[in-house]
Parts: sequence; C-alpha cells; structure tokens
Amino acid sequence: MKQIESVKEFGGWLNRYEHESTSCHCKMTFSVYLPPQAATEKVPALYWLSGLTCTDDNVRTKAGAQRYAAELGFALVMPDTSPRGDAVADIPERYDLGKGAGFYLNATQAPWAQHYQMYDYINVELPELIEAHLPLVPGLKSISGHSMGGHGALICALKEPGRYRSVSAFSPICHPVKAPWGEVCFSTYLGDDKNLWQQYDATELVKAGHKPMPALIDQGTADEFLAEQLLPQDFVAACVQQGVSIQLRMQDGYDHSYHFVASFIGEHLAYHARALRT
Repeated sequence: MKQIESVKEFGGWLNRYEHESTSCHCKMTFSVYLPPQAATEKVPALYWLSGLTCTDDNVRTKAGAQRYAAELGFALVMPDTSPRGDAVADIPERYDLGKGAGFYLNATQAPWAQHYQMYDYINVELPELIEAHLPLVPGLKSISGHSMGGHGALICALKEPGRYRSVSAFSPICHPVKAPWGEVCFSTYLGDDKNLWQQYDATELVKAGHKPMPALIDQGTADEFLAEQLLPQDFVAACVQQGVSIQLRMQDGYDHSYHFVASFIGEHLAYHARALRT
C-alpha cells in the first residue's frame, strides 16, 4: 500500500494509494478522505462505489462529500470500479463492459475471471488492507454508491448481513438481470447460468429472501436511464412483497449526473452518520 497523492481539504487529508491486489491480480488504485478527527482517533468509514466509466477520481472531485465527512467525523473510502492494467481483459469500444465496468461481482468466465473479482475486493481485501494501515475503526463502516455503484452497494449490503451499518444509493441499477447493461455484463462475466446472475441482482436477492437493512435511495425523475436500465420500482415492489420498508425518493427534474449526487450527498452522509454513531 503506497501513498501516491495527498491534498489537504477541510482540515483533513484526501489521499490516494496504490497496491498489488491479491483478488484482482493487478495494481489497484483507491482514494481515502481522512477527516480532521483521524489525526487523534480512529474513525468509521463510508465506502463509496462509483458507476460506469468512473474511477475513484469522479466522486472525490465532483460530489462535494469531503466537506460533510469532515463535519461528521468519518472517512470516505473510494475504490476504483474495475481492475486496470495492460494485462486486464477489456473491450475498448464498449463503455459498459470491461475496464470501468466491473459491476462489483466475481467473474467466472475466461478471460475475465483472472482479474474481475471486484466483489471480494470491495468486501474483503480492501477493508482489511486499509483498516490495517489507516486510523479506521475495524468493521465500523457503511456503504453507498451511484448507478452501477448503487447496484454494488445494494448487493453488498444484502449479501453481507452485519458487515455494513447502513446503505444508500443514487440512481442504482436495481434489477440488472432485466436491464440491457446488466444482461450484457452478466452474460459476459458469468456465462449463461441465470441463477448465478440473480446472486448479483438486488431485486432478485430480496425475492429470494435476503432481508435488506433500511435503505435510502434517491432517483431523479429526469434520469435518461430510469425507464430502461435502473428499474427502482422492481426493487421497491420486491421489498414490499417481503414486508421490508425502503425509502425511495423520486427527485423531480434531476438527471443521472454528479450534479444530482452533489445536491443530496449531504443528506446521505448525515443518514450514514446516524448509523455509524450507534
């Protein structure tokens, strides 16, 4: 774990690191914002999973989250969205497949399986690494994300009960087995077994009996991907059927961009702060 960048913000430090990943078998880069409180004590963490085409840089430069994290006293952990490097499989002409589009799953198909093990990376390897080297409270963390990262946050919270204190999402891909983005990536990374696809689909996980913790989801009504790709109504319907309360806020006029995320990121961080203090 090598620090490659450090910028002071709001009394804390926005740091970037790289390391050789044992899950993804390549060099991975991630960012961590350590609030000023981390200078004297260990702090909890919020993991942020970014969306298609993104790296760790998008959220740290566009969302405005560091100001709120400094006030609330927790770290922001911002991993990349996929493995990287010349040896990593990719389809350069596809923005929604390959590098930048890891979908936070463990691939089973060649040549993707060698590197695309993002589920294990996010839930196991990365937390163990940074909790061993940075002033974070071991095991005290929440998770959030945007678009593909919202999908990742929801499935991690559903599949890993007790690992996260809270979950939220912006414009998540809620039913990827029914969405063109998910169908393409799942068939490529996981093959033809749709039972395996369902293990990385938030709506299907709820239908199968996985009980989500209370979740905050914000969705813009002017989102160009809402009708075809995101399908939040499917997730809400599955939760209602299982008797689980989910807060879906349809935000009038907002699109899919970080303008939308930045407008409500403070409310999401406050939501997680309440969970991380208990």
